[in-house]
Amino acid sequence: MTMAFASQGDLTEKTITFDEIGRDLYAFTAEGDPNSGVIIGDDSVMIVEAQATPLLANKVIERVRSVTDKPISHVVLTHYHAVRVLGASAYHARDIIMSDAARGMVMERGQEDWDSEFQRFPRLFEGHESIPGLTYPTTTFTDRMTVYLGNRRVDLMHLGRAHTAGDIVVHVPDENVMFTGDIVEDRSACYCGDGYFADWGATLDAIAAFDVDAIAPGRGDALIGKDAVARAIASTRDFVQSTYDPAVRVAARGGTLKEAWDAVRAACDPKFADYAIYEHCLPFNVSRAYDEARGIAHPRIWTAERDLEMWAALQG
Repeated sequence: MTMAFASQGDLTEKTITFDEIGRDLYAFTAEGDPNSGVIIGDDSVMIVEAQATPLLANKVIERVRSVTDKPISHVVLTHYHAVRVLGASAYHARDIIMSDAARGMVMERGQEDWDSEFQRFPRLFEGHESIPGLTYPTTTFTDRMTVYLGNRRVDLMHLGRAHTAGDIVVHVPDENVMFTGDIVEDRSACYCGDGYFADWGATLDAIAAFDVDAIAPGRGDALIGKDAVARAIASTRDFVQSTYDPAVRVAARGGTLKEAWDAVRAACDPKFADYAIYEHCLPFNVSRAYDEARGIAHPRIWTAERDLEMWAALQG
């Protein structure tokens, strides 16, 4: 009998934290579950990452209301994945912002991603019946966009491909704080199933060049202080490279996906097995690393059916 995905058995509710990481800047974190960010301006609030459902988004809104009564005017989505975007309707924001590339991914594979992620990790879709449909942006940009929340400047930037083709980061210059989405994680496995291994390191370099004082990562604890930021960037880089290099060696000699799986496990288990969602991410990470190593430049679309076929092949 084929084993179930590790994430299908992850039913434990996580403890939420809400840390101030700069003046009027907050990280909503939950022990390796998807994070959100909060940026309070002079007259309104920007949310970074919507959560997977309106019900879960309301948990973010509750925390926002504990620190401000200003209206939520903007929701920024760092990429297209369902666990990040499908709760956007709960905020009633006038603007929903993505990169052009991320919007293209919603159009190309948004429904397939939703179906796939819901099958893989049902706990993250609590209240899924409240989702009104796919989330589309009202505003997009290519490389850079600036939003002013009163006098507070917020810079949205596509610094390069990493977790997906359309990743963006959000930088608040007055506090030198950044919200990185899933480009940077802290003691949580990177999900690389839609990633670009060869590009990820350069994108991390671009983030490091800002020399920020704090980061709200995609998953894991808020990173406050330059030492914590540097550590998380380094561990993210190590995770990505430790996944890709063994797959490259297997692909170069014409080895199989199962052989790549064994090689990646041998390299990564000793270092990362205790990271949040490690077992959940691993099969998708290996599959994408093996594809990229064999010259498949653009990640193939994951579907609920493809998920099961891949998992059965690895178990076999």
